[in-house]
Amino acid sequence: MGEQENIKIKKHICVGLLAHVDAGKTSLTEQLLLLGGSIRTAGSVDSGTTQTDWLEVERRRGISVKTACVEFTFQGNTISLVDTPGHVDFAGEVSRSLQVLDGAVLVVSAAEGVQAHTRTIFRALVKMGIPTLIVVNKVDRPGVDIDKLKAQLAGQLSGSCVWLEEVEAPGSEACRILQGKESEERIWGAVFEQLANLDEELEEQYLAEEQPDRETLQKKLQRYTRSGQAYPVVFTSAKEGMGIRQLAEAIVAYLPDASARSTKELFGIVFQVTHDPVMGKAAHIRLFGGSLTSRDLAPVAGQEPEKWEKVTQIRRIQGGRFLDVGHMEGGEVAAVYGLSRCKAGDVIGGDGVELDGYRSGMDLQPLLMIQVKPADAQKETELAAALTELSEEDPLLHYERNTLTGQMYLRVMGKVQIEILEELLQTRFGQEIICLPPTVVYKETPGHMAVGREVYTMPKPCWAVVALQIEPLPPGSGIEFVSAIKEKVLPYRYQNHVRASLMDTFQQGIYGWEVTDARVTLIDGEHHHVHTHPLDFFVATPVAALRALQESDAILLEPYVKLWLSAGEELMGKVLGQILAMRGEFDSPVIEEGIFSLEATVPLRDSMDYPVTFRSLTSGRGSYVMEFDSYRPCEKGFVETFPRKGVDPLDRAKWILSCRSAY
Repeated sequence: MGEQENIKIKKHICVGLLAHVDAGKTSLTEQLLLLGGSIRTAGSVDSGTTQTDWLEVERRRGISVKTACVEFTFQGNTISLVDTPGHVDFAGEVSRSLQVLDGAVLVVSAAEGVQAHTRTIFRALVKMGIPTLIVVNKVDRPGVDIDKLKAQLAGQLSGSCVWLEEVEAPGSEACRILQGKESEERIWGAVFEQLANLDEELEEQYLAEEQPDRETLQKKLQRYTRSGQAYPVVFTSAKEGMGIRQLAEAIVAYLPDASARSTKELFGIVFQVTHDPVMGKAAHIRLFGGSLTSRDLAPVAGQEPEKWEKVTQIRRIQGGRFLDVGHMEGGEVAAVYGLSRCKAGDVIGGDGVELDGYRSGMDLQPLLMIQVKPADAQKETELAAALTELSEEDPLLHYERNTLTGQMYLRVMGKVQIEILEELLQTRFGQEIICLPPTVVYKETPGHMAVGREVYTMPKPCWAVVALQIEPLPPGSGIEFVSAIKEKVLPYRYQNHVRASLMDTFQQGIYGWEVTDARVTLIDGEHHHVHTHPLDFFVATPVAALRALQESDAILLEPYVKLWLSAGEELMGKVLGQILAMRGEFDSPVIEEGIFSLEATVPLRDSMDYPVTFRSLTSGRGSYVMEFDSYRPCEKGFVETFPRKGVDPLDRAKWILSCRSAY
């Protein structure tokens, strides 16, 4: 691959490194930084000396829990590397990063092969149309079978993998990656054959047995990689530094640069928020168009202009060094300071920019909720401030505080994330906390069509009449609001109040959980030209909405998760029995060389502790991977409630008093 000078130009490329946990992303990042001259020696995950694992908890545990962005140059090209966490509990970091990438490097461990989270990430990359290279890392690990891995990649990821290298003696100390003249004819002959399935011109040449030159094949591969129809594959051993230059060459040759998604207007995405003890809050921004300079006002979409804040400094990260640059252009990635109100996911500028192409392809739903209390009751205010700061960095935490009881809650992806949160609160904020056992996050949906009505005309001055019809929608539909009445019945400004109030109300339904998969139709309404106050419909709508939900015999929904299990064949009967005991269902197990593999679906409520049970049963040698599947109705008679954040609108008298600040 060393002869690709003829197809590369100077570029600025933002590349994400993504993988299942322990595939070697962070080690690859170190080797690429070393190649680009950004660092003098490659750090080690085991010794806690890597550039991108900068949190104390990351260095101690040897896993990435935060996205980190670093920059290096290679052959005149600037490459921003976004190193993302691999553990599924921190998939929110990955999801936010996907929005800002020009291309992706999906890392697969040659030893473990394609794992469940790898498939999840790949589906998101395909959905978002992000050009992707695949790196098979750890090719020198004992037990590696390249032919088996090729079949697995083709079967579980894509049949459009294009292999650019060969490996000699995989899985041994003598392992080396072949390139250049050693295997060039075989490799590019295979590339020609694969691309002929995509390209009519190449197909004609293939049938005519006319071998095109390598430059033509490279340009064709570049084209089909960028259109998402081909996935070049290279080999590496990050631990030994093998294949790193070839990986960098492939990034430059086949992934698009910033110009592929550039805009003329100022437009950027805040993909991460961090807090520096000296500099303060940093908004990590990928700018797609326009420019930002220190002392500029940064227009944040959704904020009123009077709330826009002034940029105080702009810094870029090269290796372990922060460079104060004071300016950034479209295509660049930098940490911007001074934006105290911003949060992860905010859009900078964006006027006239179509956002659909920048949305994440990962549908993430934290399925667990924990209540957090300070070990020292006197530090409740400090804990609330710390949780607010963490939720600015990760909006999926969905921090909320009950206004009546003061109880504090967080949404989490799993128990590893809970452990990390405990450590972060202790080391970063000096907060010792008590976490109550996690509970499953349920949802509610209407059981059948029903109508709820509220007539709010007393005590004067007030006048708002609202009638809402609710009906169930298919799973995954969310909430749909429609109006069946004209403006002469109820002015549109009041209809908009009904809509806004409804969406807020359905954050908590009859049982206290979020309402979903429902169509709500405004079928009647009434106002008074003298007595109606604009806020009256914010009083009446919650009462009507919850009455409709109550009359529909609301159904409680619980999350189900999909499991991928493998263990010794002798344990299969016991595992199947355990899955049935958890109200689970499963496909027929596959047995190969004394190992059974199984795909199952189980309710999360019954399986929260099963990873520990399975690990104990298999003495730690089994494979266990879980991801969200769907929400399904709970069994009849089962009820689980969540405390209401404020006064219940169905307690009408107290609700009206509270809305009038009289309760």
